Order: sequence, then C-alpha cells, then structure tokens
Amino acid sequence: MNVEINPSEYKVLIVDDVISNVLLLKVLLTNEKFNIVTAGNGTQALEQVKKEKPDLVLLDVMMPGENGIDTAREIRRYDTAVQIIFVTSSSEFAVQSYVVGAYYYQLKPIWKDSFFRLTDAVLAECRKRTQHSLILRCKSGVTRITLDSLEYCEVQGRTLVFHLLDGTVIESSGSMDELARQLADYPGFLRPHRSYLVNMEYIHNITAKSITMESLAEVPLPHGRFTAVRDQYLEYAFAGKKVVL
Repeated sequence: MNVEINPSEYKVLIVDDVISNVLLLKVLLTNEKFNIVTAGNGTQALEQVKKEKPDLVLLDVMMPGENGIDTAREIRRYDTAVQIIFVTSSSEFAVQSYVVGAYYYQLKPIWKDSFFRLTDAVLAECRKRTQHSLILRCKSGVTRITLDSLEYCEVQGRTLVFHLLDGTVIESSGSMDELARQLADYPGFLRPHRSYLVNMEYIHNITAKSITMESLAEVPLPHGRFTAVRDQYLEYAFAGKKVVL
C-alpha cells in the first residue's frame, strides 16, 4: 500500500563536513518542502538530534574526528527510533552501517529520482513507527520509543521504568493506569500485575508465580492470576499463528 507523504511534517538532519555536499542535499530537500537542520561533524550531529528530534538523519561516513559509524552509535544511545541513511562515496563501512541500525547505505553520486524514492520509503516507515510509538518525558528531555522495542514496563513509586529489547532502561514520569489506557488498542500488551505491563511478543515462559521475558527478567504474578494471564497469552499467540506446544 502506498503511503502519501507530506514532507512538511518531517524534519531531516544533514550531517557532512563538506559544505558543498550539505548544500546539495539541502537544496534537494528544501525544494520538496522538508524541514532541514544541519551539522558539520559528529558532535554537532548529536547536539542537533537532542535539540531538534529529527525523523531522518542523512549521515556522511568519512568525516574528521568521529566518523559517521561512531556518530550513529552515539545517536542510537539517545534515540533508538530515528531513521539513519548513510550518504557517502565509500563502500568500506557498508556492513557496519547495518549494525548501528541504518535504514540504507547510499553511495554518491546522488541521483534525484532514486534519492526521492528512498526518502519516500524511509519516511513512510517513519509514519508507521510514529503511529506505533510512545513519547516519553525523561530527565534528559523528550524521547520516542517504538512499541516493538518495548519488552516490559514497571512502575517504581511515581516513575515508569521502560525496559527495551536492547537493554536500554528509560525512566519517565506517569502512571501505569494511564499507560495501560494508551495501549488499550494494542492487543500485544498485557497487564499481569498492577505494577507491570508486558509485551506478549517477548514472553519466554509463564508459571504460576511469574512471567519470564526474553531478557530473562522475572515479572511477578499475583496469586490467582495465572489462568487468566495464560489464556490471554494463548489467545494472542494463536491469533499471531505462533506455535505453542
């Protein structure tokens, strides 16, 4: 299904130490009405990601100081959802680019038609992710996580603690009741305990006393909840055509 993209809804960060390369991409994207911000090195790029919250980062690899791959690693520590496309003249780091979660590795020179097909595809993915994500207020600012990256959440006092698949832990203000209401339309989430919400996609095992997640984290089950939790998980598993033995 084709997704119609409104460029003005999206912010693109261009990162390149060569001014002419920045200007070329900026002209192409500005003509298409994208919102553009720029950075000349890895340090500036991370600052712009934190400040501007871009949807897409166009990142050069061969830069003085911190290269594009290392910069992408730093960005990923802060934002796991932003899309990254490497735009470079070297194929040397193509394999490494996917280790840091790049959407694509675009070799120069850039051809306008193929480039816009690429940006349309990645921004369509951004739209889908935005529709299935949470915006969290954290001590460091505001961050966005995709629902498919969330393994489980627990409440500690007045703080929600989000545990992501990659081991990242994010603390945010809020209540579990409000979070459960926000996720009520997503059948993949289960609240087995008043202080926990789990993503059923990542349940490893269920016993009478606890749920074991893929990370081997243990989520306690209150007395008498086992049957209801098991049945809800089995319903989800069969609906997703999972094999349950």
